[in-house]
Amino acid sequence: MIAFVHGQVATVGLSSAVLEVGGVGLELLCAPGTLASLRVGQPATLPTSMVVREDSLTLFGFLDDDEKACFELVQTASGVGPKLAQAVLAVLAPDDLRRAVSAEDVKTLTRVPGIGQKGAQRIILELKDRLGAPVGGRSAPAAASAEPWREQVATGLVGLGWSAKDAEKAVDAVAPEAGPVPDVAALLRAALRSLSRA
Repeated sequence: MIAFVHGQVATVGLSSAVLEVGGVGLELLCAPGTLASLRVGQPATLPTSMVVREDSLTLFGFLDDDEKACFELVQTASGVGPKLAQAVLAVLAPDDLRRAVSAEDVKTLTRVPGIGQKGAQRIILELKDRLGAPVGGRSAPAAASAEPWREQVATGLVGLGWSAKDAEKAVDAVAPEAGPVPDVAALLRAALRSLSRA
């Protein structure tokens, strides 16, 4: 099992990043908030979870161990695979997920693309006693400057299945919330909320 990857960031794409480790480029699938924290040419250490399938080995990368633990725990719920677990963490920070599950907040969980009412109820039922209480974790990382956040949020939305047109509308809708130091993960969550209301 690969517990974490430490190396220089070679590329950052729409849904993944490549870290160079000992002359080998390892591709990690990451949520938009994690990708927003990476800078090409800078060193990074990401906790990882390896998903082994018959035809593939896939590494998922995370901001911290808490996010990784939630990713792995969410997959123990019936019908939740790694892609859906990653979508959950793209929309909800670990503590937001814990609050939603402990409060049986179906509405919050159904903001995640791919989770309907029954899926949300199943996640609540199966994870309520296992996720634990909010731990007062970190806030999501901020983007380096005012404009890159727009592209990061839009590409995150497209990666989660929204059309480019809808993504741009949602980015415009949350732009007033950006402030001087945009919090990409929070803006992505706000954009998803605006799309789910539309």
